Amino acid sequence: MIIYAPHIHDFSIVHGPVIRQIGYHVRDYFVNQWERFSQYPWGVLAHSTHLRGIGEYKDGVETPRVQVTLATGISEEECRAVNLGYRSPETIHLEEWANREAEGILLVPHAGEILYRLK
Repeated sequence: MIIYAPHIHDFSIVHGPVIRQIGYHVRDYFVNQWERFSQYPWGVLAHSTHLRGIGEYKDGVETPRVQVTLATGISEEECRAVNLGYRSPETIHLEEWANREAEGILLVPHAGEILYRLK
């Protein structure tokens, strides 16, 4: 999954420092190392797992179901430091991603605006 949002320059204004400490991981990463992470704000841990989605953490190996890549104003170094992929937003041309569902590619324009829309 690629999150294309070149206007974003920080992981979170409020929780950014904690995110930089813990990174983004699947739920089991935290649950299976609870003694290491229990002192962190649980809401930030939840945010981390919501972005990464379902996956496993066994024998010290994290296996997410999906790879999350940011194409934002956040640097490659910062993305990798929090366990996310990076792609330069300049390499993405949205029109090239449209109407490719048959190939397994889904473009959701303005996804952030519709994610929490109430009817």
